[in-house]
Formats: sequence, C-alpha cells, structure tokens
Amino acid sequence: MTQLLFRDDAYLRSTTARVMTVTETAPRDGSAPKPAVVLDQTVCYYESGGQPGDAGELSWSGGSATIIDTRRDRDSGAILHVLAEDAVLPAVGEGVTVTLDWPRRHLHMRYHTALHLICAALPGILATGNAIDTTKARIDFDLSGVAFDRDATEARLNELIAGNHDVTTQWISDEEMAAQPELVRTMSVAPPTGAGRVRLLNIGNGVDLQPCGGTHVKNTREIGPVKIVKVENKGKQNRRLVIQLLSASA
Repeated sequence: MTQLLFRDDAYLRSTTARVMTVTETAPRDGSAPKPAVVLDQTVCYYESGGQPGDAGELSWSGGSATIIDTRRDRDSGAILHVLAEDAVLPAVGEGVTVTLDWPRRHLHMRYHTALHLICAALPGILATGNAIDTTKARIDFDLSGVAFDRDATEARLNELIAGNHDVTTQWISDEEMAAQPELVRTMSVAPPTGAGRVRLLNIGNGVDLQPCGGTHVKNTREIGPVKIVKVENKGKQNRRLVIQLLSASA
C-alpha cells in the first residue's frame, strides 16, 4: 500500500520515497504502454472524483524521470506514477524524491474547492457529475423543478469565496457515514467507504460539509474570483455549469 501524504497535507510539494514496483500501464488514449512505478509513499494525487492525477518529477542518485500522470490501477489498486515512454527507470528498492508540478496542482485545488462552494450556493440540489482541469471546471446538477438563476448563483459563489472561510478535513467511521446519508451531495461519486473511515471536507462554520478524497485550498480566499462562463442543458433534467478562475494565481 502506498501512503497517501496529500490526504493529510495537500501543500506538501515533495517527499522521499522507496520504489516498490516497476511496471507499465496502457494509456487510455490507445497509445503505447508507458512505464510506471509504485512507491511506498507519495505526494501525488491519483486521478479520481473528477480531479486529474498529478504530474511532477521523480529523481534519484542515478537519474530522473518526468511523471506525466498518477492513477490507480483498477485491478490491483496500486498507485501508479506513470513516466514518459523513454524514461530511465529507477531500480526496485531505490530511494527517490517525488516532486509535484505545484502550479498545476494548486489550480486543481482552487477549482475543486470552488465546486464545493457551488454546492453550498445551491443547497439541497444534488450534483450529478464534475470534472476539473487547469483552465476550467464543470459541475452538473439535477435542476428539474428548480428556478435556477445564473447571476444570483455566481454572486453567491463569489460571496462565499470572499468570506475567507477556513477549509479543513475530518474523519468519521463507515458506520457514521451510513447514518448520515444527507452528507452525500453527488449522485455520481459514492463516498470512499470500505476502509473503516471516511474523509469529510469541512468549509467554514456550516458552509459545506461532505465526503471528499480530493485536494483543496486551506482558505476560500485562495480561490480568487470565479465566473460561470457557460450553462448547458445535458438531458431533460441536468444542467452543466462551467466555471473559470479570473486570475492565474490567488
């Protein structure tokens, strides 16, 4: 098992680690298999919940390689640090340093936290899907029977961002999670239960509380101003809200 350091500290940009396995993975775009390494611990977030896997750099005494993606193997559950096709590979047992592409990760953190605040701006409405990249993010809602006001939602979202709300995490047991189904705000992604405990994201004093395994900023002010750039119809009930950050950094 790889220790996931980002779950306790999303701002940790690098760590030392040891290579447990050297393998390969088939990219989803159909291109040739690429080498991958499994480490005993990592700062790299693996693709899940609509948030992309991290990129970065792997270095050791004998060389270095670019991490182009981080993902979880569907069969084994191993966390794969996917390397460039022609990468020089470290040996099993080698001590390495893992370093994040921090500007890319921090954009993901800002967008991910902003999506939580959209949920807070639309209380009682379930999300049906979401996706994040470095230029935009989108979240889908079941807005059937709801009088949706785009301008009012955007204004409320930016009001929450400007509220300087602290963002923290806490853990509850699987049993506590099962007893509080109202905490689940999405229809498409189930809480990560089965390990005995569930991680909750808590924004401010009652602003938002829901299960989430992703990475987020420490305070909402780090997000900066956000604009809802598009609202799309996705079927009879679903509406897709696309947002963009108005500053490259906050």
